[in-house]
Amino acid sequence: MKSKIIAFALFASTTAAVAFYPAYRSIGAISPATVESAVLPPTANRSVGNEQPVVEVVFVLDTTGSMSGLIQAAKDKIWSIATTMAQAEPAPLIRMGLVAYRDRGDAYVTRVVDLSTDLDTMYATLMDFQADGGGDGPESVNQALHDAVHKVSWTQDPSAYQVVFLVGDAPPHMDYQDDVKYPHTLAVAAEKGIVVNAIQCGQNRWTLREWQQIAQLGTGQYFQVDQAGSAVAVSTPFDEKLAALSAELDKTRLYYGSAEEKAKKQDKIEATEKLHASASVESRARRATFNASQSGGANLLGEGELVDDVASGRVDLSDIAPEELPEPMQAMAPAAQQALIAETAQRRTKLGRQIEELAHKREAYLDKEVRDSGIGEDSLDEKIYSAVREQAAKKGLSYEADAASY
Repeated sequence: MKSKIIAFALFASTTAAVAFYPAYRSIGAISPATVESAVLPPTANRSVGNEQPVVEVVFVLDTTGSMSGLIQAAKDKIWSIATTMAQAEPAPLIRMGLVAYRDRGDAYVTRVVDLSTDLDTMYATLMDFQADGGGDGPESVNQALHDAVHKVSWTQDPSAYQVVFLVGDAPPHMDYQDDVKYPHTLAVAAEKGIVVNAIQCGQNRWTLREWQQIAQLGTGQYFQVDQAGSAVAVSTPFDEKLAALSAELDKTRLYYGSAEEKAKKQDKIEATEKLHASASVESRARRATFNASQSGGANLLGEGELVDDVASGRVDLSDIAPEELPEPMQAMAPAAQQALIAETAQRRTKLGRQIEELAHKREAYLDKEVRDSGIGEDSLDEKIYSAVREQAAKKGLSYEADAASY
């Protein structure tokens, strides 16, 4: 279960100033950069566009009243699932989305969260979902699958590994005359190259039959878990410190751009703040571990992050209009702006190194706990990993880890 954790590169100037900057990015390997008089020169810390494989995952989740245990498991484990997917070689760009569904007559039938590398915002939405509504009978599975295939912005890249995990405990309504039935939707998914897996919660025999059919038509896998989700949930002595360091690392982000671009980044910052305020310590530790992976930088920083863009040479600080800078920097003299970027880079690298060290210790602790107890063998974590490893191999992604990340 060894996930690939980035080593934070130490780089130093031989002249007036020394700064540190991590190659804490979703794309590319670690590369050194130097600071000359507190000015960060160009580096090549990202690979180009299509050189990085893409993994796109949409969870289609029943959020009716009987699913409270599984919904909580999703909130607890989504970061571990992301880290598991980040274990691939080459390290992929990971985009996740969500379709929550209930049934007609409930507060909603479906709610769609589009695919994005911004897992923080997706997770903040997931946190709001509560188990409610529904009944003892079928649910709007047909519409949920249709929305997952048709209302999500899947990439057109044929080399991408694109996968849906349907998670629920009740069969679909096949009596709604105006529904697009799942066999038709799954035929479209197959044409698009989207794999559909079906995870049954509980023992409903009618669900069993339909879920197996969905997995077969979706060229995916069927597996069953108990009503609570059968996920591995182990706390470690490192979780609280990882969560605290991750919160400090998030404070080093400086976003720039147009007013519209900065407003979007403010939404991301607010989602992150919500996560730190409300998510469990264990979930925040799992997020810190994912963000420290080569795939996790896209979630940590996203686009338009000033320190990263200046350090990498993608932008020159002097070329940015004052009104597009982060507000605290707009009235600063150029030398003060450069000093702030260097200071922020140094702080980010120090925090990143601490997170990397603790993430390794956390993984070693979990590896022993799960191995000694045997709780991972039939867990949701391992079933998802098994499906991903087999299916992603067809797209050229290799997963060599012995087990999922927990």
